[in-house]
Formats: sequence, C-alpha cells, structure tokens
Amino acid sequence: MSSFEIIMPKLGESVQEATITKMFVKLNDQVEEDDMLFEIATDKVDSEIPCPVDGKVVKIFFKENDVVPVGEVVAIIALGDADDVEAPVQESVSASVAASAIQEPAESVGSSDIESASDRFYSPLVKSIAKSENISVQELETITGHGTEGRVQKQDVLDYLSSRNGSAVSAPEVKTVAAPTPSAAPTAQKAKVSMSIGAQDQIVEMDRMRRIIADHMVMSKQTSPHVTAMVEADVTDMVNWRNKVKDEFFKKEGTKITYMPIIIEAVSKALRDFPGVNASVDGYNVILRKNINVGVAVALPSGNLIVPVIKNSDQKNLIGLANDMNRLANAARNNKLGPDDISGGTFTISNFGSFKNVMGTPIINQPQVAILAVGTIEKKPAVIETPAGDAIVVRQKMFLSLSYDHRVVDGALGGAFLRKIADYLEEIDSNRTF
Repeated sequence: MSSFEIIMPKLGESVQEATITKMFVKLNDQVEEDDMLFEIATDKVDSEIPCPVDGKVVKIFFKENDVVPVGEVVAIIALGDADDVEAPVQESVSASVAASAIQEPAESVGSSDIESASDRFYSPLVKSIAKSENISVQELETITGHGTEGRVQKQDVLDYLSSRNGSAVSAPEVKTVAAPTPSAAPTAQKAKVSMSIGAQDQIVEMDRMRRIIADHMVMSKQTSPHVTAMVEADVTDMVNWRNKVKDEFFKKEGTKITYMPIIIEAVSKALRDFPGVNASVDGYNVILRKNINVGVAVALPSGNLIVPVIKNSDQKNLIGLANDMNRLANAARNNKLGPDDISGGTFTISNFGSFKNVMGTPIINQPQVAILAVGTIEKKPAVIETPAGDAIVVRQKMFLSLSYDHRVVDGALGGAFLRKIADYLEEIDSNRTF
C-alpha cells in the first residue's frame, strides 16, 4: 500500500520553521487533490497548504499552534484503498519524525510544564527532547538558540546536553555569558513595565501579526545601535515630470506611476554606489549583499504593516518598478502575498509621507543595516540663485531620513549615501522617457 508524506514546505530564504495556525482536516478524512490541508504562518504571511494527491489522512503529527521545522512530515496520506495502511505508513516516516512525533505525541509535549512556564517558542521536537532528558524549564531558558529570531533548535539542545554531561557549564554561567536572544526580549519587557488599569479602560490582545512586529522591533533596537540622519530634498523636477507623464504612462502601461517607483530607482542606484549599506552583520563579519532587493512598507487593512520586496530593483526600469510596486501593494492589501514576496530584502523604505507626516526615525528591518523614511512633499518658499541675484520662489520639498546600524555604517557612509539619494531625486531629467 503506497502513501504520500505532506512535508512542511520551505517558505522563503532563511525561513527554518513555520507555525500551524489552522488545521482543515482530521484523522481518517478523505481528501482530494487541491483540498486545503492546513494553514501556516511565518513572520507576517499566512499560507494555505493544498493536498497534492487524492487519498485518506492516516497520520497527523502536529496540531494547531505547533512550530514545525521546514522539511518535517506534517501528515501522511494513504493512496488508494486505505484499509491496510499501518505498515507502509510506519516505513515512510522519517527518523526525526519518528523520534519527535510518534514516540512523544504532540499532545503529551504540549501539556508539559515548558509550555506554561516559558514565554519563548519551542518546537515539539525540542520540548520532546527536554522532557526525555529531564531538562528543567530554567535550564532550557539559558540555552542560546541559533534558529530564526534566536529560537532554540534540536542541535542547540544536543550541544547543551553534551556540555552538561561532559564538563560542565552550569546554568547560571551559560545565562551570564550568552548573548541575549530576540525571543527573550518580550519577557524582559513584561518584567519592567507596570501599570494600573481603570474600570473604563479596554484591554485588546495583540493579534499574531502585531505580536511578531512587536518582538521584531524590540529585537532590532536591542541588536543595532540606531543613528538617524536627515536631508531635505528639492524634488520639484520629480513632481513636475511625474505630473507631465502620469496620464500617458497609465494609457500605455495600464498602471499608475506614483512617486514610490521613482524613489526606489534612486535608492537602488545609491545602493550600487555605496555597497556598504546593502549589507548585513553576522557577529564580527559584514555580509555585502550581491543582489539589491528593496522592500517597501505597506499598510494592511488590519492596521498592521508588511514589507513586500522588489527583487533586483537596480536592474529594472520605471515601468518594471511601477508594475512590481502596484502588484505587491494590491496583493498585500488583499492578503494575497506569498512567502517569497516578503523574503530576501536587503534595504527597506518606509513611506511616512502617505500619512502626511513630514519626517520620521524608522526602526531597522533586521538583518538589514539601514532603512529610509520618506516624508510628505510640501510646497515651500526657497532661496535660489539666478543671474540677477538671489530670489525667493516656491519649490516642492521632501525630507528623507535614514536610520542606520552604527556598528558597520559610520556617519560618513550614512551621510554620503543619504545625500546621493537626494541628488538622484533632484537631478531628474524633465525630458526623460519611462
């Protein structure tokens, strides 16, 4: 009897695990090809996983809210007649699943003290190992994780056990020398904040996306020493050019051209000029990214923000940038973004101007080293030089503010990069084509 393993898919670059947010099937359900099996979440994207075959659900190894590593078997579908499936199913299960899901059922692990006593996320496999090896909650909290956003992985636990059983590093020593992990941040935050709640106050629990954003922002501030620089750019020529071509652009290309594709073009050129800003930090190593992938923060109907990414933005003209920007923005607002649409970013732009804000100091989108905020465009009196002398005229002005990681981006680099973006925006040729 043949069977088919449903594997947790890889959901984008650097993604190592995902959370099952909803199960659409249960044990012994008959399913057809393209029926939805379960919904998963990673960072800010929810994805539904369809069934690739017809058959019967004979094994489910995880439940809702479990964090599952990429590549693990989530369920098994028996193909054909499902009356005799036990033997082949057992043979098809991978060793890691057999250890974590069969020997230690998800229900048993989920009911352990670990889940109730810790604010950190632990996968079922990690909790299973901790339970079988008698690792206390306090010990587990001291283990430094090397997974996504500092999550503890199987190898981290095995390394700790090897160290504990060999020579030993006591739990207090590990906790003292270990670098603080992102997942520990919310715990520290809760411990130091106290407040009173009035009878008329309303308590609203954060949704999953807001919790992820909150943890990510705290982690970013703890990771990178932020410095912000600002310039005011004269974008009169940019405004005039866009006003001149926007109707023709829409007629020919079938999509609108906003200011954002023009800004992305300028940022992409500046990143080519200053590759030290198109980078990430790994300990004491600086990773200079080969590709320039610019993300743009987009507001969702829920009020949360998401950052879709335009890949290889330096290789695209304005038509390509406008098409990509409009497609991604529409997908974001309709909750249709895929995991690849938000992965792989090397630099981020936050459009404060869309809310009529003049300027802002954005938080770096880790693991990037800089983020640009663009303010609203305003008409202002400005002094310009003419052959007859100085004159006061009306110009279109916009503030640009760059927050950068001072570990690797110094004031000279950050200032020169920001000035270069402004120069590209100010020097737009009024006779240019698309």
